[in-house]
Amino acid sequence: MRAAICEELGSVVVTETASPVPGPGQVLVTVEAAGVNYVDALFVQGRYQIKPPLPFVPGSEVAGTLPTGERVLAMCGLGGFATEVAVPASSAVPIPDELDFPRAATFTQSYCTALFALRDRAALRPGESVLVLGAGGGVGLAAVQIAKAMGARVLAAASTEAKQQAARDAGADETIATSDDIKTAARAWSDGGVDVVYDPVGGALADPALRSLRERGRYVVIGFASGDIPSLPLNQVLLRNRAIVGVDWGAWSMANPDAQRALLDELLAMVAKGDLTPVPPRTAPLASAAGVLDDLLNRRVVGKVALLP
Repeated sequence: MRAAICEELGSVVVTETASPVPGPGQVLVTVEAAGVNYVDALFVQGRYQIKPPLPFVPGSEVAGTLPTGERVLAMCGLGGFATEVAVPASSAVPIPDELDFPRAATFTQSYCTALFALRDRAALRPGESVLVLGAGGGVGLAAVQIAKAMGARVLAAASTEAKQQAARDAGADETIATSDDIKTAARAWSDGGVDVVYDPVGGALADPALRSLRERGRYVVIGFASGDIPSLPLNQVLLRNRAIVGVDWGAWSMANPDAQRALLDELLAMVAKGDLTPVPPRTAPLASAAGVLDDLLNRRVVGKVALLP
């Protein structure tokens, strides 16, 4: 099979390698598309808290077919940037006809994170307002769509006009540039303050975003794509009875596999009913994996990318 292999930290090379042999309880997936996530780039750079031994094949989510011909998506942790991957049979989840392989391969992480964060952690209610930071990336666009599906109003903040347009296309009610005065803009748009901030970015945007919250607002911490973990003034949490809510969907999903499967099945049912139409990713050949990872690290990607083996 062909795979993008990380033989030394900081790079991947696409080459021929032995096909995986499924172990007990595993199935072999012929990969039709592999989603590219920020965490994959961190693995390759050696900057993630988990450091797999070299060499390894990055890629944590795929879509493809089983030997029976059934169309499935799967979270695989590692090994996805390849033409074949072995996964636990319970991880191979059938996908509806409405979901093509590229969108299926870029679905699970972003959309499960968004629903888990906004509904289960932030208790978002219909009619509330949400400020989504990093709204032009895959995680941000999923949050825009899930918030809208839950009946919320969405203000999307993104760094470029192209990313702002992508957020509007995904359903955002209004967009602003991340270079704007976020606190002032968000308070003006929401008549005094937003109910929820959804932050996968961190860094310098965190302080003004926190200050944009209204009384009893919830600041949802998703990640730190900027590379900087912010230090926030806790007096701003105390003064208006705000809350900071941490979200680690990955750890939760591994500790609660049955609840995670129910969450994913709910999202796939929304797709099948037409209540959710995932944003199509940009596609690129497997041979371009190194360049795609570099684009992702340097925030040149609008939405998500799927590699096609």
